[in-house]
Amino acid sequence: MIEAADIHVGYGGGLVLTGVGLVAGPGQVIGLIGPNGSGKTTLLKTMYRSMAPRAGLITIDGSPVEELTNRELALRLAVVAQEAPPELPITVAEMVLLGRSPHRSAFQRYTAADDQLAAQALTRVGARHLAERPYTRLSGGEKQRVLIARTLAQQADHLLLDEPTNHLDVRYQHEILQLVRSLGVTTVVVLHDLNLAARYCDRLVLLVDGTVRCTGEPAEVLTAQVLEPVYGVTVRTVYDRGCLQLVFGPVAPAVP
Repeated sequence: MIEAADIHVGYGGGLVLTGVGLVAGPGQVIGLIGPNGSGKTTLLKTMYRSMAPRAGLITIDGSPVEELTNRELALRLAVVAQEAPPELPITVAEMVLLGRSPHRSAFQRYTAADDQLAAQALTRVGARHLAERPYTRLSGGEKQRVLIARTLAQQADHLLLDEPTNHLDVRYQHEILQLVRSLGVTTVVVLHDLNLAARYCDRLVLLVDGTVRCTGEPAEVLTAQVLEPVYGVTVRTVYDRGCLQLVFGPVAPAVP
């Protein structure tokens, strides 16, 4: 379980997040949605300790993240952030093996079992054929799949993902989110595509201007009443084979 309670985060003299909270229960996939600049990435950074809150508490299974060592946190929490990792001159297989680092001491070498887990992770994201390629020569979509493979190799039971479908074509967007759902780990994922959020998330948290505007199951949050004032578009809900989907349109111009 991941819990964030009454989180306040600021830059300089102002606050970016004010009183934000969420609960991700065991095995749940929680989607963070909202317009650009609403604080989604800031909240995620605070959850994996890249930023320190001015107030509030974040816990993993009841343990405050601020009290965990770096290794303890890495064993329990895997992260795919927006920031690209350093462009190291390593192969894809070596990049994925980095996910095994929390399971090894500083002087331990990777084992055959580690190699096997890395290979399995690459296979699960459809990137096994890239194993010997230099990581720096991959496309944006290929790099994203490799980074997700690294989190799989890490075998943490909590997962944070910041726009994991960026740079992916439609097929891989769905394949990656289907994979995330199949893992059975507690997950918080930032998504801009509300239809993907509707299809793959158990619950949603809508952030607007650094505060929680609405939270609940997708059908409760993804309504015209909630979304139209936030995004400034018309919203119509339809159901495709039992799955909620949204149709967006421009707001009609005002009649003079």
